[in-house]
Amino acid sequence: MTLSGKAAIAGIGATEFSKESGRSELQLAAEACLAAIRDAGLEPADVDGLVTFSADANAEIAVQRELGIPALRFFSRVEYGGGAACGTVAHAAMAVATGQADAVVCYRAFNERSGHRFGQANASGRADSTGLEFSWHLPFGLATPAAWVAMQARRYMHEYGATSEDFGRVAVAMRRHASTNPAAWFHDRPITLDEHQSSRWIVDPLHLLDCCQESDGGVALLVTSAERARDLPHPPAVIAAAAQGTGPDQMMMFSYYTGDIATLPAMGNVGDTLWRQSGLAPSDVQTAILYDHFTPFVLVQLEELGFCGRGEAKDYIKEGGIELGGRLPVNPNGGQLGEAYIHGMNGIAEGVRQIRGTSANQVPDVENVLVTAGTGVPTSGLILTTPN
Repeated sequence: MTLSGKAAIAGIGATEFSKESGRSELQLAAEACLAAIRDAGLEPADVDGLVTFSADANAEIAVQRELGIPALRFFSRVEYGGGAACGTVAHAAMAVATGQADAVVCYRAFNERSGHRFGQANASGRADSTGLEFSWHLPFGLATPAAWVAMQARRYMHEYGATSEDFGRVAVAMRRHASTNPAAWFHDRPITLDEHQSSRWIVDPLHLLDCCQESDGGVALLVTSAERARDLPHPPAVIAAAAQGTGPDQMMMFSYYTGDIATLPAMGNVGDTLWRQSGLAPSDVQTAILYDHFTPFVLVQLEELGFCGRGEAKDYIKEGGIELGGRLPVNPNGGQLGEAYIHGMNGIAEGVRQIRGTSANQVPDVENVLVTAGTGVPTSGLILTTPN
């Protein structure tokens, strides 16, 4: 049994991406959801399912009321921050494939710049096992996502000879892509490698320009059956594979106590499932939307997903492999480094645009797109394909 080919993303919607939205997170969620519903050629009355992140402050019933949805038959939430992004689509696809719902909207909306800022240190008030994990790190200053990633990045540099310039080439490529995307916050604002290198330190070896943005905004996606999606206004992005995954002795973003910390086993697990479900291989993918909250993990993902061997990503990138026109264009929208940081949901929307052929930076002859969610945490991924 598999859900491959049974469901599709038929609608996408988003607010503008800003640093000060000037409105509530619930309004952002409602605006994005309504845009996705209308993009699919449907009305709120046609929706019977909602899925979001555990981290999202917008209750499903509140969004239901704001949109005027008469009733819900399915609702779900996915844990672990940005790792939830593709997981929301996986839950929606399973609901559609099993008849739990006919049309499910996945959403994420927050004022991440003007409201709660995830990049700042704060004590965890959680009393569960995750809170206990944090208690061993926060008192010693290991208190932010940048610090957690920096530990693994430094080990990766030690193992494979990668440098800060190698990480910087990721930032330069993402900003170059964003510069030609009118929806991107950094539209028309590319950077050079020298500018990356001269940006201030955040946590060694990460410069400011190695770190994703803090954004206000919302993104939503409408999932329905692949058969129904064919009759809707846009070419559907068929869900060929959807997966969630953890690694051994998984923690949040500081799994330093087992195995090789220069790797991301959870992403390797997700990749294995995606290739098996879809029947595809890395060579079948024309573009990838890789979760780029921090530049080093783009390199590690390329290796975990099989696009190159261990330690080879730095050369793959140096040769222009991830740029438009390269072997595997990565994040043509500019990603979270260049377009916006909406916990990876804007990346899924870009994957849909690539399938439709409507992206601002359209990759030629796209048939298959790989999308990943948060890395260094329990994570998720998708493969989207054309209807054919």
